[in-house]
Amino acid sequence: MTITAEERRARILEVVRELGTVRVMDLAARIGTASVTVRRDVAALAEQGLLRRSHGAVSLPEDAASAGQGGRDRVIGMLVPTVGSYFDEVIDGARATATAAGARLVLGIASYESADDQAQVEQLLDDGIDGLLLTPNWSSSTGAEDTDWVRDLRVPAVLVERLAAPDSGAAELDAVGSDHHHGVLLALRHLLRLGHQSVLLAAREDTWTAHQVRAGYEEAVRLLGLEPQPVIRIQRPGLDTESVAAQIAEAVGRGVRAVLVHNDQEAIQLAPVLRAHGLRAPDDLALISYDDVFAALAAPPLTAVAPPKRAVGAAAVDLMLRRISGGSDLPVHHIRLLPQLKVRTSCGGEPDAQNR
Repeated sequence: MTITAEERRARILEVVRELGTVRVMDLAARIGTASVTVRRDVAALAEQGLLRRSHGAVSLPEDAASAGQGGRDRVIGMLVPTVGSYFDEVIDGARATATAAGARLVLGIASYESADDQAQVEQLLDDGIDGLLLTPNWSSSTGAEDTDWVRDLRVPAVLVERLAAPDSGAAELDAVGSDHHHGVLLALRHLLRLGHQSVLLAAREDTWTAHQVRAGYEEAVRLLGLEPQPVIRIQRPGLDTESVAAQIAEAVGRGVRAVLVHNDQEAIQLAPVLRAHGLRAPDDLALISYDDVFAALAAPPLTAVAPPKRAVGAAAVDLMLRRISGGSDLPVHHIRLLPQLKVRTSCGGEPDAQNR
């Protein structure tokens, strides 16, 4: 299985910490990667100050080696609302970056259905973390007064895939996330290029991301001059498939031939139910999914908006480590990373082979 550069470099650091000084050739053999690739990775890690190179061998810098003996590595807590889907990639990006920097990631989970964010955070704090990556269970109805507790944590915090309301004290926290407005714009612009003047949106409304997708849809329809359509509400995720398919079929009868669905699970479940209504993608309608976790595995493979999930996790850890080191001297960062559109077969036209 192919591993990413982040995972490879994290493994290199693990081996060097274990062995001390090691030749590059031996390092390449140990991790099962070509020497030329390992040399590039070692050079990149050395530029970051994470490794020291000397006469064909690599070792930890003196300060890192002594810290490993007399001090302790940074421990970063991470609270997410779920595992097993979207946030798996966010966690992987965070874990690889933390490991590469000599830090340790500790995970907490507060599900979408629960209201125990604060209890989970307190548990992480009691475990002795140095900083917290936090994805709280905020929705469109969450008020500023419900978010202020995040501001008062006793360790630095970085919001991940969340952005506090401007009138909230939590707005002054660092934040790293995907620009979902831009992601929706990419999808609708692609459909417009294919000749669609009207696009449906079928979306949940109970999560922060769903709210961002809905707001992005309204904005993109206005910017692109598309004909507005009522949003199809997915009230019970995984259970409203027949109702959503019936509403799509009704819209197709009015001449609408394109739909954006949030998220992959809903879009994949829709495909066979739409066929029961006599509708197939891409012959009868263009279908785009939002999230791109499982979209490539659908039949047909779904064109999908792909938020940069792994990069979000990596950037959050990087910002956290800089915050721990820089303290209040570091300006507050609100970092928005742009999604990509992965073009496959569900919209018609020729898919971009590199995005399959």
